This record gives sequence, C-alpha cells and structure tokens, in this order.
Amino acid sequence: MLDEPRAGRLAAWGNALFAGLVSPDEAATRAVGGDTVHRVIGLPDEDGAVGLTLAFGRLRALGVAGLRVALPAPGHPLGLSGPAEFNAAAIEAGEAVIGPGPGLGLVPEVHRAGPAGDVVTEVLWRCLPVRAAPPADVPSLGEAERELADVLRRATEALTRLDVAGAGPMALARLEAYRARMERGRRLLAPGYPPRAVRVLEFAQRVGALVEIADESAEDERLAHGAAVSAAQIGERDRVLRTVERAARRARVAAYNAYAEELERQRD
Repeated sequence: MLDEPRAGRLAAWGNALFAGLVSPDEAATRAVGGDTVHRVIGLPDEDGAVGLTLAFGRLRALGVAGLRVALPAPGHPLGLSGPAEFNAAAIEAGEAVIGPGPGLGLVPEVHRAGPAGDVVTEVLWRCLPVRAAPPADVPSLGEAERELADVLRRATEALTRLDVAGAGPMALARLEAYRARMERGRRLLAPGYPPRAVRVLEFAQRVGALVEIADESAEDERLAHGAAVSAAQIGERDRVLRTVERAARRARVAAYNAYAEELERQRD
C-alpha cells in the first residue's frame, strides 16, 4: 500500500475531468503517473486500443458521470458487483475502475520491458461489462474512518501482547522512508474531492504502509530467531495484520468513491 493504485489515479482524475475541474490532457497525464503510457481496449464502438484522452471522452459520451474503484483480493470482492468474468479479472489484477451508468468496467494489464534503470511500463485497460448492482462491501467515508481507527487500535494492542511485530532498526528505517515520501508534497486524490476523502485516504495509505513494514519486519525477525518465534505467534500476527489490511483497503475504496457517491446522492 505504499503506492497509489492505478485504478485510484484513473478514477480520481477522470472524475476531476467529468466535473470540469481539469483539462482532458491533464487528466490523462495525471492518470498515467510514473508509467510510460496507458491505453484502453474494448470500448463500445471503438476499434483497437485508444489513449486515455479519447477513452475519457468516450466514457462520458456513453453516460459515465462518475468513476468508482474496486480493490478486491481473493475471498474479498471489495467494490465488485459482477458478472463473474469481470470479477475474476479484477481479483487477478487486484484493482479495477467501474463506470456505473452504462455498466462498464476497466481492468489493468501491466506490461514491463527493458533493462534495469530504463524500464518501459505500458498499461492496457481492458473494458468489460459490469452488472448494475451495489458494489460489494464498500462503506461510507464515515464508516471507513471509524472502522480503520478501531481496527488499528485493537491491532496495536494485540501485536504489543504478541511482541512479534518487529521494531528494530530496519523497521524504523522503512517507516522513516515512508514518512519522507508522504512529506514530499504528493497530491492525494484530485480536485473536486471532499477534504474528508483526502483525510481518509491518507489515513488508509499510512496504515497500509505500516502493515507492509510489520510484515517485512516480522520476516526479518523470523529469519533471525528461527524457532524462537512460535508458529502460533506467527499465525496470530498474520491474522491481526490481515484484518488491518482489509480495513485499510475498504477505507481507500470509500475515499476514491466519494465523488461518485456524492453524484448519486444529488440524483436521489
């Protein structure tokens, strides 16, 4: 969770474009991020792959007013509504973007080529039909924020009792590196999102980073101490961390989907 999901960037900047807050070129550039190029294939009435600028325009013409994000994992179809083909592709990718109006979804396929230091990253978003149904397990912003705070508090207490979370020099160095990244002025979300969504996303990303750091530190500890760390301790630590990771993913989806949620409330 140290990096912003591609689905999050695409949805956030697509929504800013639909709201008239950024230009098509800026939306496409921001959505691509640090990758080389993004294209979309399978859009209705479009032959072959098209660039993001054209894809955003086509989605809008098809009736997409707000884009949603799904961040599913095996056994947890977070943000998905079917059908099975789309769900399977999204779970394999770990992310997807959904246009609820016309019932279209985009799943990324990432291709990398080139030597170290000069890697070209191309992303092909495959457009597939999605079912018009409520997305699975997506909380409101308020619910997500409260859940994440509660889960983090209980997890901290549990990991302190277990004393296997790892807090050595390597863990501290990783945490400081993450803090430095967050302080470099990286923009969370895009224009048009409410401040609460930005706050919830920052909280979710910070918690997700701590889960990754705890995972890496526990592995360092296991390698250093071997059998001194019991299988029961490891199993309990993993269970606690997976609960936190799940809550952080739910919060991220709630934050990214805040724009589309607000649009739907205005229509009702």
